[in-house]
Amino acid sequence: MSDSDLEAFRAETRAWLDANCPPEMREPVRDEDDVYWGGRNATFKNDAQKAWFEACRDKGYTVPAWPKEYGGAGLSPAEAKVLREEMSAIGARSPLSSFGIWMLGPALLHFGTEGQKQRFLNEIARGEIRWCQGYSEPGSGSDLVSLQTYGEDKGDHWVVNGQKIWTSYADKADWIFCLVRTDKENKYQGITFMLYDMASEGVSTKPILLISGSSPFCETFFDDVQVPKSYGEDVPGYVGEINRGWDVAKYLLGHEREMISGADGGDRTSAIGAALTRANGEIDPVLRSELAQFDVDALAYGAMGEKFLDEIKVGKAHPAQPNMMKYAGTELNKRRHELLMAAGGSAALEWESEESNGGKTARSWLRTKANSIEGGTSEVMLNVISKRILDLPGA
Repeated sequence: MSDSDLEAFRAETRAWLDANCPPEMREPVRDEDDVYWGGRNATFKNDAQKAWFEACRDKGYTVPAWPKEYGGAGLSPAEAKVLREEMSAIGARSPLSSFGIWMLGPALLHFGTEGQKQRFLNEIARGEIRWCQGYSEPGSGSDLVSLQTYGEDKGDHWVVNGQKIWTSYADKADWIFCLVRTDKENKYQGITFMLYDMASEGVSTKPILLISGSSPFCETFFDDVQVPKSYGEDVPGYVGEINRGWDVAKYLLGHEREMISGADGGDRTSAIGAALTRANGEIDPVLRSELAQFDVDALAYGAMGEKFLDEIKVGKAHPAQPNMMKYAGTELNKRRHELLMAAGGSAALEWESEESNGGKTARSWLRTKANSIEGGTSEVMLNVISKRILDLPGA
């Protein structure tokens, strides 16, 4: 696409956003209800959220880079980048948040059958099904290949027994993409990447309360759950090959770490120094210096993230680069919230009042501690970086 074509697309996109993005959807997200996740039991917070989602769904902008036949807009990487820039310029909220978009979708586009793509990707794009991820287990976190959840082969289905932990929003999800051991003899080539309904008999969830006072995480239990091997013609109940689910899992982990890293922009790459100065007035010179340094690092990370996304979309990114971005994004986000706490002083420690929005600053700061665990611990990320990117001796 030529520069003139891209500028014409930018003008068209700007006009479409101006006409379709309500003013309420250009304000910062303030609470969980401001985020629309879709799903069978989804409700809209207000008419503006509903209108924005439906406009984007009909335009293919919930998944703009996906092919049109799978619910997307079929945008090129350059066009998708323009859309992100224009949405960011007006502060537009994401119309649909979904693990289906961020994680399962890319895996299905790469490994799925045509039947799986037609069914599951369109359901994701239209916000009809909310997915959760069944990876970590009590004894298998960063070392996922040691997982013990087992699927016994019963011919046309498996009977799955086991437990997952740290399953985000499992209590609200409709379906799960789940790593299940189907061959106990082979550690790496004995795992199958299954897809099944969370309403299946034998599936139960239990929320995990975090130090922040709330949590998206759950324990998820499978007791004699029957998982079909097929949901119809060309729609197997697993992705990739039976016993080769680890290939899919590794590919998906890269996209999960990209999501956690915040490489596509958002709060982690936005400046906070000027905003805090406006809100709090004069700030201690030492803290002001730290805020300025953070803003420089956040802008640099945003530029690096943009380069990374451009490279990964055309297959030129280093295989271990998502690990690097995940670690850097985690550390940046932890610094952001530590600085917000420091700038807020003793008032930021308050926990429950309406004035502090239920202690949002403190609770958000505590929540960042999980960033260094979810999607692979920071220690594991550093090990991968030292071995596969820096090629350090003895790594």
